[in-house]
Amino acid sequence: MDIEKHKRIEERAYAFWEAEGQPHGRHDEHWHLAARQVDAEETADIPEKRKERRSSGRGVEKSGRKKLKK
Repeated sequence: MDIEKHKRIEERAYAFWEAEGQPHGRHDEHWHLAARQVDAEETADIPEKRKERRSSGRGVEKSGRKKLKK
């Protein structure tokens, strides 16, 4: 894990801890939640991945409904 990503996770986990009233013994839960969010944000920021997701739904209209064959 790179240093910048680790720092972002650390800061977010700390914010969760503070927001919940600084509970004792929940550091792992806060860390994993923060890590999942940072990972999701990084994935969403990659244009190629967003493009693949949009084009991968063959036979699906923009509305999300499957096209009917005639």
